[in-house]
Amino acid sequence: MVGRKSLTCTAAQVPLLKLCMAIIDEEVRLCFASCLAVDVPDTQWHQAQLCPKLAASDIGSPDNTHLQQAVSHFNAQISPQDSLTVEAVLNTPPQQKALSLKLDTHMFQTLVSSASPANKARMLSVSAPHASSWVSAIPSVSLNMQLDSEECQVAIRWWLGLNTSTASGAVLDPLGHHATSCRCGGDVVTCHNHLRDTFAEFCHRAYLPVRVEVGYGLSGDCINTRPADVLVQGWDRGKPAAFDITVTSPLTPATLRDASTFSGTAAHAAECRKHSTNDARCQELGWVCIPLAVETFGHLGKEALNVFSRLVSLLSIHAGCLKSVALCLTSTAE
Repeated sequence: MVGRKSLTCTAAQVPLLKLCMAIIDEEVRLCFASCLAVDVPDTQWHQAQLCPKLAASDIGSPDNTHLQQAVSHFNAQISPQDSLTVEAVLNTPPQQKALSLKLDTHMFQTLVSSASPANKARMLSVSAPHASSWVSAIPSVSLNMQLDSEECQVAIRWWLGLNTSTASGAVLDPLGHHATSCRCGGDVVTCHNHLRDTFAEFCHRAYLPVRVEVGYGLSGDCINTRPADVLVQGWDRGKPAAFDITVTSPLTPATLRDASTFSGTAAHAAECRKHSTNDARCQELGWVCIPLAVETFGHLGKEALNVFSRLVSLLSIHAGCLKSVALCLTSTAE
């Protein structure tokens, strides 16, 4: 709780505090850029941090005059509809989490509104629930959750919309957009198969009977399709579930316009395509079709979110741990 008496700093100390924090902020930014081995422009730096700019610590001065100044300072950094009043702060002191959320939301909306369509689609995708969980995941060799220095550099650059190339000279696809969707070279197939195997492994850990790549040639129609990347018995009211994993980019010409306006457009479109292709076949086989769609920037489709939520519950039951612990164990599946 950020009350009037809970903080020792006053409005008179704010300028000095802001100067000190600005120096620290710049040092952190230089360190971050050094780790990435690339310059980090203001837009990407704001996206990387998305943190409150001292406003939360300003509110709570023990003096009404200072409180008015602190509230005015906070209101200058957010949207008018989210502004505070001195009376509201006195009657119900706001929590710092609530103040930080207002600041982060306003900063994010400002970044998106001034971005290009491709960057809008990227930022909407990476800001979705669990899309950026890998950034805060604790590295662990035993859980196969680690990146070497070059992998980390490329991944963070790509996440921020920076040049992903670590080589000198001209690069055909410096932002890495084409590389995440082009099927030439096998990278896309490798990524798909890794997701399939990881999902199947966590189903095994939840004591679910699993088979991979099932359905080819089991019926007369669409014999060249394979509706189940992972087939799990007894998932839906006794029926097997055919999980079809698909990775889609929000930056393709077909989805970019909508993906730059609405979060999750590409994942939703991928889910619809999979249902259109596989529903009839799965019904014939007595299965339930469940697409697991994920955008290249990490946005999970609604059906995938529901599946992972249920899988985490099953893992927590069988492992005898909290859901939060089971969620950490499944972070590589995201």
